[in-house]
Amino acid sequence: MEVNQLLNKALLLTPLTLEEGLFLYQNAPTHELMFVGSELRKIHVPGNKVTWQIDRNVNITNVCVSGCKFCNFHCVLADESAYITSNAEYKLKIEELRRYGGEQLLLQGGLHPKLGLEFYTSLFRELKSMYPNIKLHALGPPEVAFIAKIDNLSYKEVLENLIESGLDSLPGAGAEILVDRVRKFISPGKPNAQAWLDVMAEAHALGLITSATMMIGHVETMEERIEHLIKLRDLQAKKEKRNSGFLNFIVWTFQGKGTKLESLGVNTVVSPEEYIRTIAICRIMLNNIKHIQASWLTVGKDTAQICLHAGANDFGSIMIEENVVSSAGAKNRMDSYGIQKAIVDAGYIPQLRNQRYEHIALPDCELSQILSLDELKKKPVIE
Repeated sequence: MEVNQLLNKALLLTPLTLEEGLFLYQNAPTHELMFVGSELRKIHVPGNKVTWQIDRNVNITNVCVSGCKFCNFHCVLADESAYITSNAEYKLKIEELRRYGGEQLLLQGGLHPKLGLEFYTSLFRELKSMYPNIKLHALGPPEVAFIAKIDNLSYKEVLENLIESGLDSLPGAGAEILVDRVRKFISPGKPNAQAWLDVMAEAHALGLITSATMMIGHVETMEERIEHLIKLRDLQAKKEKRNSGFLNFIVWTFQGKGTKLESLGVNTVVSPEEYIRTIAICRIMLNNIKHIQASWLTVGKDTAQICLHAGANDFGSIMIEENVVSSAGAKNRMDSYGIQKAIVDAGYIPQLRNQRYEHIALPDCELSQILSLDELKKKPVIE
């Protein structure tokens, strides 16, 4: 194998094998990976705009039986800190989201042993009755599979009921690494890799917009990262052309502070160069997923900006509320002005979007801080 031959193959959007992807990551210079990643980004998303979003992440509950060794947020049912978010709390959080100009609620659950399908459908209907225009980007394959197990239903039946009650899109939560060797060690109570993929296959067949994720920097090998990407690519290839399938992909880094993995001696630090190379190899391997997001929350603004020149075309959300990753050490923060400024400083034009990646106008609200591009270039960011 030769690096240039494989890079040229990637530029033709030809799927690379696991062996080819691994060879590229191990042998291609960073600047060549970045160049090809950037060229592929131009094919998938022409133009000079980088998208971003205003949404809010609300945890439905902190009770979870998955036993993930990278999560400090979860607790057991009998714990004094256990909670289920009330409708009154949702109302306060959504009202704040609306004041900030956001329309999407990212609802992350947990594998709560007492919450079945009826709970979630009732919750979604109630939220939609109060706020018909709110978009519910909710749950994820592990929760869907867990609900199906509790209520003895198929994945399709669970998803159909959730869609009917108001689910707008399905996050790619709980993917971590789609290799069972890794999953059995870091998240022993979660469904296996095939179950995650099977839920997503049903979601795609039903026309749901979905996203995909990958968490790196723990016990996985580079080969397993590539295997993860190929599984996503292969599933995306099976969807009907009229459906979006995986509309975007996010790779984020393991945050180990205070986690069980850290106590077991797992505290791998992903360097900026490794993350940038990973973004590029993701763009190269995922030849049929249009949007790739740089995780400024876990790698910081500076590294995320460089990723925009390595294949990423999305800067994520201002994340009005985020609990899980933050509880394990992720302390990066940006408001809407900070995100726009970061995109401009990287040489691109910021563009607000919705979950469908439709471009939308900046809202007239307290966080929009609408400035011209010249003003964004001049004004410093306070972090």
